[in-house]
Amino acid sequence: MKILVATGHLAEIAVRKSVGDNADIIVADTKIAAFITPGKLLAAIEKHISRFDYDIIFIPGICSGDFSKAAAQLNCRILLGPKHAYDLGYVLPFADKIEFSDKVPACELLIDVRRKMALEKARDLEEGSGPSLALGNLKLGGNSRMKVMAEVVDATGMESNALAGKIRSFVAKGADIIDLGASLHATPSDVERAIKVARSVTEVPVSIDTLDPDLLAKALDVGVNLILSLDSSNIGVVGSRVATSGVPAVVIPDPDEGLESLLRNIDAARSEGIAEIIADPVLDPIGYGFTDSIVRYSEFHRLFPDIPVFFGVGNVTELLDADSAGSNATLCGIGADVGASILFTPEFSNKTQGSISELTKASLMMLLARERASSPKDLGIDLVEIKEKRRRNDAVLPDAFVGAKPHRMWKLDPAGSIRIGIVPDEDGKGGLILAEHETVSVAGKTAGEVMDTLIDMSLVSRLEHAGYLGRELKKAEIALKFNRSYSQDDDF
Repeated sequence: MKILVATGHLAEIAVRKSVGDNADIIVADTKIAAFITPGKLLAAIEKHISRFDYDIIFIPGICSGDFSKAAAQLNCRILLGPKHAYDLGYVLPFADKIEFSDKVPACELLIDVRRKMALEKARDLEEGSGPSLALGNLKLGGNSRMKVMAEVVDATGMESNALAGKIRSFVAKGADIIDLGASLHATPSDVERAIKVARSVTEVPVSIDTLDPDLLAKALDVGVNLILSLDSSNIGVVGSRVATSGVPAVVIPDPDEGLESLLRNIDAARSEGIAEIIADPVLDPIGYGFTDSIVRYSEFHRLFPDIPVFFGVGNVTELLDADSAGSNATLCGIGADVGASILFTPEFSNKTQGSISELTKASLMMLLARERASSPKDLGIDLVEIKEKRRRNDAVLPDAFVGAKPHRMWKLDPAGSIRIGIVPDEDGKGGLILAEHETVSVAGKTAGEVMDTLIDMSLVSRLEHAGYLGRELKKAEIALKFNRSYSQDDDF
């Protein structure tokens, strides 16, 4: 397949560097590559190419003309390349593997295609995996994907509607298991109510999180899918009930004890007849034995590779003042190395909001990386959310420029004032921007569509007001994108 890449004079050096030997280059008679027209492209080809025999011409991804007639005249496909020259080296190797478009820039299309391919591959790997045990249709352990357990803290103390809403949001974010945390003052009836609420809003497996034998017994009566947790304080009391029910149980070491205690408790659980056991060597927070706990996990998995392992990621992230995405990705990778089957997070503090979806994506990354026998890099999905894998070209400051200054005076818009807020979705992945005028409220997903609507409705009449609203609406859109709070006029 022969490929020709069209560009303008200013981008020629960058294009040649990015393209390398993957294609030929034609420079049209325009400084700005985005301003290439069908006429300019045909003129450049006629001037510089004596024998045209190309299969594809990639034009800049931000070109807006109709190149269909030129394509017919040349008897080749004219497709949109990437928006930026540095992405050409990333796109061109896929030219004979992916059907690129004359309407969608290649960089955007390739991201979507690679993500789809990665997700399909992960799905196939999961469907073909062999688990150590199962919660209904949910596979745990073996070579299956690590599953995300989301804890609803103090679920037994929450009002039913609030609990239902929290569970729905956790499932929307990707939780594989819903864990209902029982408070110290919870009663068996509180546990029964919480489980029934969970059952009414989701079909994913439900676990109960308590050491109290009476609460565990009630949960078994109601039909819970998983028990957290068993140790020497309750195995002798409720162990036979767990065994009779056939419900899997997470076994933990006794407080402030290590691997030997965990092994004793596993033996005790087996003596009671509990067949399906998940081990929790307990992940300690950074500053409180974190490294030793990782060694404990590694040693347990070496000794018992067939026992599914519970990995309490939230024990670390909730007690670490850092953005959760990178922490969750790293901890998920450590979990994969030490045989983790369940990744546990409460998503309790503000800084860990989004942990469920982050761990879900990270678990997919580790599954794909294991299949490729590689690092979790360039998989088609990633957790790079704030920083960039490839930086765009920065502007060059000209010798002469006007220094910007703010207006000293602010005049109210005769069309009225507008208050801006956000209404996030339950899954924390988007929502609506709300612009409230004294006569009407406008809601939309993007700053552009909200601003266009305000202008169309004649709710903005001054240029400085329009500029101000554009800035604030974009801040609101970014806040929704990153699941951040938004307050008008505050710094983002």
